[in-house]
Amino acid sequence: MSDSLRVGVLGAGVMGSGIAQVTATAGFPTVCFDVESGALERGREHVTTGRYGLERGVARNKLSREEADAALARLRFTDVFEEAAAAELVIEAVPERLALKVAVFRQLDAVAPPGAILASNTSGFPISALAAATDRPATVVGWHWASPAPVMRFAEIVRTKEVSQDTLDTVCRVATACGKSPVVVRDRDTAWGFVANRVYFAMVAEAHRVVEDGVATAEEVDQLMRDCFGWPTGPFGMVQGATGGWS
Repeated sequence: MSDSLRVGVLGAGVMGSGIAQVTATAGFPTVCFDVESGALERGREHVTTGRYGLERGVARNKLSREEADAALARLRFTDVFEEAAAAELVIEAVPERLALKVAVFRQLDAVAPPGAILASNTSGFPISALAAATDRPATVVGWHWASPAPVMRFAEIVRTKEVSQDTLDTVCRVATACGKSPVVVRDRDTAWGFVANRVYFAMVAEAHRVVEDGVATAEEVDQLMRDCFGWPTGPFGMVQGATGGWS
């Protein structure tokens, strides 16, 4: 694997644009696709002037001006599916609807180069269900990211029974090059989520019960969790940020 490995990202929303920013910053030529022109424009804004975008990175001395400009030069947004699919690693980050993801993987299987790795950022759908939509299950893998993608080191790599070790090794190397800490976990079809979200959902459910019982407000719960455990955000803030973006 070299920095010339090409990455395609499907979906230019909060997660997709963040993922594309990370891979481009890490040195990988990246194409980010979306069907909606508005989503593409918002994705560009997230990458350039967003709270965790390249310009903010320069202002906070996290990136040099040259590094930010180079990352932006490596990143292209497009509304042509085939341009993003023509990569050695394609990361799907479309809305969390199983029928949509299955359709995307069928389309990817038809147009992606032979040997291309097809990864899904799903929060919890079985990767085996997506692999079954293709004729290349050995190169289908889960790569679950956390929001905001440019900040969180989280990389939940999900292995199926059919995925090859070469696929896992390549994805882990790319994740490491992106500054992430990959952990390989097993695919499951008996519960929603893998590790992080199963634990997270239990925490969110209890946080809601605390508010419903009148023990504390949502804002107070968030503050207490940040102060006690050093979390960057509390359970309610995380839900808001992951769904609506980080303002």
